[in-house]
Amino acid sequence: MDWVPIVFIVFKVAVFGTGMFFAIKWHYDQGKKAKEEASKRQGVAERVREASE
Repeated sequence: MDWVPIVFIVFKVAVFGTGMFFAIKWHYDQGKKAKEEASKRQGVAERVREASE
């Protein structure tokens, strides 16, 4: 029964490690997506401005 805490700790580290990986990945992807949308909006605004001149 001495192995039970070791197994639980290993499982806990694996679960939290996986959760942190996906949390970091999700935030990174959201930032990249927001940056791409901002550059698209800026490009559209520049085209509209050039068309109105």
